[in-house]
Amino acid sequence: MKTMLTTSALAVSLSFAGAALAQDYQPDPNAKPGGNIIITYKDDVATLDPAIGYDWQNWSMIKSLFDGLMDYVPGTTELRPGLAESYEVSDDGMTFTFHLRAGVKFHNGREMTAEDVKYSLDRVTNPVTQSPGAGFFASIMGYDAMADGSASELSGVEVVDPATVKITLNRRDATFLHVMALNFASIVPKEAVEEWGTDFGKHPVGTGAYKLADWTIGQQLVFAKNTEYWRAGVPYLDQITFEVGQEPIVALLRLQKGEVDVPGDGIPPAKFEEVMSNPAEKARVVEGGQLQTGYITLNVKTPPFDNLKVREAVNMAINKQRITQMINGRAIPANQPLPPSMPGYINDYKGYAFDTDAAKALLADAGFADGFSTELYVMNTDPNPRIAQAIQQDLKAIGISADIKSLAQANVIEAGGAGKAPMIWSGGMAWIADFPDPSNFYGPILGCAGAGEGGWNWSKFCDPEIDAEATKADSYTDPADPERLQMWSDVYAKVMEQAPWVPVFNEQRYTMKSERMGGDDSLYVDPVSIPVNYDYVYVTK
Repeated sequence: MKTMLTTSALAVSLSFAGAALAQDYQPDPNAKPGGNIIITYKDDVATLDPAIGYDWQNWSMIKSLFDGLMDYVPGTTELRPGLAESYEVSDDGMTFTFHLRAGVKFHNGREMTAEDVKYSLDRVTNPVTQSPGAGFFASIMGYDAMADGSASELSGVEVVDPATVKITLNRRDATFLHVMALNFASIVPKEAVEEWGTDFGKHPVGTGAYKLADWTIGQQLVFAKNTEYWRAGVPYLDQITFEVGQEPIVALLRLQKGEVDVPGDGIPPAKFEEVMSNPAEKARVVEGGQLQTGYITLNVKTPPFDNLKVREAVNMAINKQRITQMINGRAIPANQPLPPSMPGYINDYKGYAFDTDAAKALLADAGFADGFSTELYVMNTDPNPRIAQAIQQDLKAIGISADIKSLAQANVIEAGGAGKAPMIWSGGMAWIADFPDPSNFYGPILGCAGAGEGGWNWSKFCDPEIDAEATKADSYTDPADPERLQMWSDVYAKVMEQAPWVPVFNEQRYTMKSERMGGDDSLYVDPVSIPVNYDYVYVTK
């Protein structure tokens, strides 16, 4: 990402220059249109509603069904225009005027207008929707009134004319254009949402490159090419079939037989070394870095995790090096929420040392010399149950008896959002940045906005003072301002003093594909479309 200049006039011109450059992205000249591919997953998809869906499994699916005002250059974190053909920023950095593309149609055939933009932003921030991403929009004027139920629409979103929408902020927000590229900011048609109500996530209607053709619960989802897609030349594929209920080991075997194109759950850890030692198979593996942290949440509202000493003891009890070895060394141990490649990461931060004796002493000081019993929720896809067992053993060593609840991803997410899970190992759902900015690791998963019913802040941690500091850190024009990044470092240091998490590791990303899959490698480790940017990949035969 280019650094945004601090003078408003230059900031506006830079935004247009960057937008023009990004818009000139050229798809692969060797790409061939047509063909179908098969993607496998162990679990079914919970929803395809962009206001609700918030896990790695449905993220790229939703991205291919819907569009927002902003988008990213495929395979990168560089912003480019989406449904907004262009935009202008006011001198004070508080007002963004978006000019919409002409002729963009929803999958139901109706043309999209500025009214749809306003409706979509009002909907995602309305508490009735229970969107886990509502907090991302807190900088839009009128958000607080929406959040407390005293308003039914965002006062800061104004329809100027059918092709123009003006969004006024209540403060400068260095991340605002990134937010407009999130799935949560996808534009949806009011009539389709009202027709299906809470079932809209099973009958999605967007403007995206693909549209849902079939969904047989527990078996498969079929996406068909949107032949009227507004981006010329894409997508290439005629159809994508997502087969669910497929064990990762079986998916790998089918990939090796040429029956599957991408195993969505990745390479099974038990088979990783075998795959990487086979030159032919290794050649079909794409490796990429990712802004990810795997962690254990400790529900600060559930005794005894409402006791800081207990949370500190758990942090000191976990052998992170051993857990990293369990996944074939495909990660490094973590000591803070931010991954090392994220701006704001504290290089000299020590965190909580692995020290079983010190952890026992802390438990005794907290009044739990004899330990206690609790529950550890975990996604049921390997290696997560095995990692949960390692965590269970570490906890047992200090006197904590943890009953493992191994469930489907959707059930773990539901329990976390409802505040029913005392502890959650986030593996398989671990946080991967929505956009490359330190604020993204705070608001939805550690901030007060994410701690509500259905939110992604499973620790239910909420510190108003830290929240205020986080808000101040985002009230800059330049997201790379050193002062701003230092503020974010301070925020995460203060979070770790409260120990609502046990950061465990930062993982690399590996995607394996069939021999016939085409497209640049970056599309298979796309930082914002996980696991694959379906809009730009193709098949060679």
